[in-house]
This record gives sequence, structure tokens and C-alpha cells, in this order.
Amino acid sequence: MFDERQYDKVLKTISIEKANQVGLKIILPVFLLFTIPHVLLHGEAMLAYFRTASGPMTYLRDGSVFLAAFFIGIVLHECIHGVTWALFAPGGFRSIRFGVLWKYLTPYCHCTEPLKIKHYRLGALMPALLLGLIPAVAGVAAGEYRITLFGIFFITAAIGDFMVIHLLKDEKADDYALDHPSEAGCFVYRRRSNPFDSHPKM
Repeated sequence: MFDERQYDKVLKTISIEKANQVGLKIILPVFLLFTIPHVLLHGEAMLAYFRTASGPMTYLRDGSVFLAAFFIGIVLHECIHGVTWALFAPGGFRSIRFGVLWKYLTPYCHCTEPLKIKHYRLGALMPALLLGLIPAVAGVAAGEYRITLFGIFFITAAIGDFMVIHLLKDEKADDYALDHPSEAGCFVYRRRSNPFDSHPKM
């Protein structure tokens, strides 16, 4: 049972502007990481698509489907955060909130209850795994570049999650993290060596 009085509270957040900047820097490396093997394995099939396409309407149709998939993926990204955290939050889905930081046009998922850091990390990582890495690898394996590209986008979109996970790399798995309600990051609760010390640090 979590008792805040037994923990020191530390704020750990990242700048959304910095996360966006880092995201722009990693787009090309991630793109090349998956596109190069895709081209080496399936380059002829990629060229065949452009040779056999029936004109602008084909590109418009496929582009529209692809764009719709991206928007659905953005919603799913936050839902995956929420579902994973809800599995470990005492209040379940009652503890999960969704919204948009309109200043940055960034959707978010927020858990209102402290979670063990190992569970918080898992919830932060799952969208990158389910929407990013798995589709990117599956697309390369199956020769479906649209799936590969979808995965590339959602690996890059998870850069903020990766940065928050990095902030927690030295924290104990069984300490607690409380998701910050309006910034990217969390409050970390570190168990005191002396649980009777009732003066928390900020």
C-alpha cells in the first residue's frame, strides 16, 4: 500500500519543445534504419507499385487511407498508455484522463494515481512497441512499406516517452511515479531509508 509519508518526492519532467527537437533529429536515422533493409529485400516490389499504379486517383486513395491510419494511430497511442496504466492503478480506468495540450497540439494520457516505476515505465513504452517497433519490423518482413512507414512514424512519435523513461533509468523499480498532470514527466517517490522521517523533500 502506497503511503506518501514514507517517500521523498522528486519532480522529473522534460521540455516538450526539446522532445520535438530531438524527434526531428531522429527521424532520418530511424527512417534509414528500416527503409534500407526494406529496399534491399523488397526494392523491386516497391518499384512495381509505381509502375502499375493507375494514376493520381490511386495515390490519392492510398494516401487518404494512410493519413487516416496515422490519425487513428495517434489516438491509439494514448489509449495504449491508458489501458496499460489502468491495469496497475488501484482505481483502474477511473484513474485515467485524456486531453490535448493545445499550445503544442499534443494529445496526452494522464494517470491520477501513483504507479510502481516498473509499471509506469511499461505503460510509457507500450505504444512505441505496439505501434512502432512491431509494425516496422513486420512491414520489412512482409514487404509492406506502408506498414514499415507507419512503424517508423510511431517510433519517432514516442520520443517523449523514451526521454521520460531515460529520466527514470536510475530509479528503483518498486518505488513510485505519479504522472504529471500538465507536463511530460512525473513525480518520483523514493522510499526513505528511515520511514519515520516525516519531512519529504521536493
